[in-house]
Amino acid sequence: MTIISNASFGMPGLMRTRTQVISPVALFRLRTFHLAAFAFILLAHSPVSAAVVFEVTSPYHHIRVTEDGGQRTLCFDDATETRMSLQDPLKGHFEYVEYFHMPWLWNAQLTNVLMIGLGGGSAQRSFEHYYPGVNVETVEIDPMVVQVAKDYFKFKESEKQKVHVADGRVFLRRSTARYDLIILDAYLGGRYGSSIPQHLATKEFFELVRNHLTTNGVVAYNVIGTTSDWHAGIVGAIYRTLKTVFPQAYMFPARSSQNVVLLATMTALKTDIYTLRQSAAVLARNRRVTVPGFRERLEMFQAQAPANAASSPILTDDYAPVEGLAAGGL
Repeated sequence: MTIISNASFGMPGLMRTRTQVISPVALFRLRTFHLAAFAFILLAHSPVSAAVVFEVTSPYHHIRVTEDGGQRTLCFDDATETRMSLQDPLKGHFEYVEYFHMPWLWNAQLTNVLMIGLGGGSAQRSFEHYYPGVNVETVEIDPMVVQVAKDYFKFKESEKQKVHVADGRVFLRRSTARYDLIILDAYLGGRYGSSIPQHLATKEFFELVRNHLTTNGVVAYNVIGTTSDWHAGIVGAIYRTLKTVFPQAYMFPARSSQNVVLLATMTALKTDIYTLRQSAAVLARNRRVTVPGFRERLEMFQAQAPANAASSPILTDDYAPVEGLAAGGL
C-alpha cells in the first residue's frame, strides 16, 4: 500500500499531549475502543515502546520507520504501510501480501510482473526469493520511499528487480510493455483516512491496465475494506468496475486484517475452488510455487460477487467518489 498525503506537517516527531482524570469505567471503555481500532491494518501509530529509527517528510509522505520486539514497521502519514521481521525479512508482513501469489493459479507461466506501489517492498522481496526467474518492475511515485525501502527493508534493485519513480497511470500510458501480472497497492491520505487514488480506480484506468496484460494476464488489487461491513462500499464499487472491463473477477478477503485482494482475469472461463485446488497441487508438486501457506490461503477464495456489487457505482474518470465510498457515506 502506498500512501500519498494531502496533509501538511509541522516538525517531524512533535506530538502534543494532554492529561485528564477519567473514571475507571470510562478508562475501560476507552481501552476497549483503542484495542479494537488497532486491529485495523491502516492504523499508523506505533506502540509506545517502539523506537523511531528514521523519520522524514517527503513531498508525498511523512515517513517513519520504527522497531519493536524484533519487528520493523514503515508508516506513511497516519497509516501502517509495511511490517518486516528483522530476523527473517520474508516474515512479519501483512496477510494480504500473500494473496498476491494467487495469480499463479490462473497463469502458471508468469515471467514478468508490474507492481504499482513499493512501500517497504514486502511483495517485491517475496517474489524475488520464491520466483528468481521472474522479472519484477515496480512503479513508485516517491523517491524517498525507494530509498527507505533500500536502507531499512532489505529491498535491492537488480537485473530482475527494477524501480521506476513515476505515477502508476502515467507510467502505463507511456509504456508499450505487457505483463503477465499487474499488482495494484496504492493509497492516498484523505479526509476519512487511507483512500484509493481516484485515477487508479476507474473504468478508464482498468482499460489501460487490460491493454498492458498478456493473453492470460491477471490483475491483483489490494482494497482496504471488507466484503459486507466496514468499507464494503469501496470493495463493491471496485469489484463492479473491474467486471465492466475484465471477463471474470474474484475475491480473497484476509482473515487477520481489513483487506480484500480482488483478482481480475483476461481468461473468460469462470473457475471454482475445486479446479483451483487441483491447480495448486500441480504447482506445489512441480515446485513452481513454494511460498509457505499457499494452499491454505487459497481456501479464502470467493467466486461470488460481494452482496452490494449490483448496487455499487461504476467508477469513471468523471465520477469516482472513492473517499465517500470508503467512509460509507455513499
